Amino acid sequence: MKFNKVGQVSLVSAIALILASTFTACAPLTIDYLYVAGNKENPGQIQTFQVDRVSGALDQANAPVSSGGVTPVSEASSADFNHLYVANQGSSSIVEFTIGSGGSLTSTATVNLSSEGNSPVAIAMNTAGTLLYVVNEFQPGCSTATTGAKTCNGGTLAVFPVSSSGALGSPIANGSLSYFPIGINPTAVCALPSGTAVYVTTYDPNAGNGYIYGFSATTAGALTSIVGNATTLPGTPFFAGVKPSGIATSSVSRFVYVTDFAQNEMIAYSILDGGVLHPLINGPFKTGNQPTAITIDPRGLFIYVSNGLDNTVSAYEIDLATGTPSAAVATSGTGTNPTGTEPVALLVDTGFGRYVYAANFLDNSITGFQLNSTTGVLTGTQNGPYPSIGQPAALVTIPHGNHSIQINQP
Repeated sequence: MKFNKVGQVSLVSAIALILASTFTACAPLTIDYLYVAGNKENPGQIQTFQVDRVSGALDQANAPVSSGGVTPVSEASSADFNHLYVANQGSSSIVEFTIGSGGSLTSTATVNLSSEGNSPVAIAMNTAGTLLYVVNEFQPGCSTATTGAKTCNGGTLAVFPVSSSGALGSPIANGSLSYFPIGINPTAVCALPSGTAVYVTTYDPNAGNGYIYGFSATTAGALTSIVGNATTLPGTPFFAGVKPSGIATSSVSRFVYVTDFAQNEMIAYSILDGGVLHPLINGPFKTGNQPTAITIDPRGLFIYVSNGLDNTVSAYEIDLATGTPSAAVATSGTGTNPTGTEPVALLVDTGFGRYVYAANFLDNSITGFQLNSTTGVLTGTQNGPYPSIGQPAALVTIPHGNHSIQINQP
């Protein structure tokens, strides 16, 4: 049977449509891999999801792998996105994974913390990918911490150089120490994108105060304490509410934002010369109940806060001139963005910066949202929430393919 030219064109078009439909339905275009650390099992687990470019929906990519230790609580990636680092609090270790094709993870090295402190609570990579900051709950040889004690009087901040191959080197020395002292009960850490400073949040329930320990940083990893306004404490940190739970910085290193779990608020600071923090005079700003985590979209336009008691995410627009978070960005209907039970970790995807994900600790799920890049409004992704491994506690995304993120310069 022969086809005329019109028939041939029609047949080719029909085949193309069928193929396009098949690939769209069966093979979503992945823009990110989302890695979820769960600490219910012993050892802990890392679960890999694919992020669909069109919808932001999640699909499990590979079988979960061991975190290499007990109670994974924090994750970070290398600047080239070829390596994943996981902090295991229960076994006081940092485990490095190589990221392979299809988002697969292969454990390549383990650093067992000792002279740097123990029981890590948070890690963060500097923008250059040359330094990994590790915050530990306790000093070396300690399992408790008391403000003002002669020994075991706080936590630690250790700084590990990262080689071009992703390997962690020996920690940067602080005189005879392998760490930089901080206060008791550290909770979170962030490094400025400019690479000039790093900040750690802590709190003292007996004093009823929260603090931010600031350090100016060199490219080699040497740290110097930034003098704050809590002048009676060693290290002279900055006051930060009652119980700071999360910390984030703007993409242009001009502002720092901290969530206060006890006061249900967000505290905003402008960054002055030398990394000094100055609270915005029109703050603090209301959040939901018991805020647990905070993230800022890569363009530096919107702030998102997870509220552990309300099971919601609050959204704010940033005034680029002043750093002031607006009143919460409205959503259709309730004005809040519902999650699963007790969201404890929150991020914006690194591929395109247009999806937000929350890890729900108590109902073992991940909630996804589409981010409207103009208004900041969130809408739920299709087919969510997504079942996860037990007690998801940390999230990180790795872009798949070549993506670029627009950074707004105020």
